[in-house]
Amino acid sequence: MTTPHDRRYDVQNESKIAVDALETFLYEYPEKDIVVNIDTDEFTAVCPWSGLPDFGTIKINYIPHKRCVELRSLKYYLLSYRNVGIYQEHAVNRILNDLVRCAAPKWMKVTADYRIRGGIHTVVSREFTGKKRRR
Repeated sequence: MTTPHDRRYDVQNESKIAVDALETFLYEYPEKDIVVNIDTDEFTAVCPWSGLPDFGTIKINYIPHKRCVELRSLKYYLLSYRNVGIYQEHAVNRILNDLVRCAAPKWMKVTADYRIRGGIHTVVSREFTGKKRRR
């Protein structure tokens, strides 16, 4: 017999994340270090265990090297997480890895500030320093 507490909603796996949506454009001033700050409070994914939604703010800060992340494509990419079952800690790692592969920045930091659920507030961040970047 299934109780309401055993309920699980269907979730998509990480293969549904639209990495191919990400696009860049040429940064015309690579000798000038600027910091690009992007944030959206519309990020959502689902718990891989229960399928319940996790809502949060994603903040992306980076110093471009030769390419900048195109914002429309970033929006499509982040929207593709909507029904993906992914732990909060894994989402931040995945977003950072995908963006670093896409834009090869000098430096990047991704932070996810999730809304309180069950009385617990979570903020997860990871930073790429560019030390291992190939030229």
